[in-house]
Amino acid sequence: MSAFLPVMSVVVALATIGAAFVAIRVDSLPVAILSAGAVSLFASVLFLILAAPDVAMTEAAIGSGLTTFLFFFVLGRVGGGEQDND
Repeated sequence: MSAFLPVMSVVVALATIGAAFVAIRVDSLPVAILSAGAVSLFASVLFLILAAPDVAMTEAAIGSGLTTFLFFFVLGRVGGGEQDND
């Protein structure tokens, strides 16, 4: 059981780095928003592994949930970044 937490921490850290790389390099805005939300969700899992459940709950609610919703709401309001040709 003692080797499980370090291995799990490394796996979640690598998943966080991978999701961050996808958020930076992808051309699609919805995919970038989802992967940025995944980075925040993986960070909240790391906080749980580090025995900080209050920080993990806040990160999951605000960082992953509310911020992702707000990005999608704004993306819908601005028309998805499309150009007007009027």
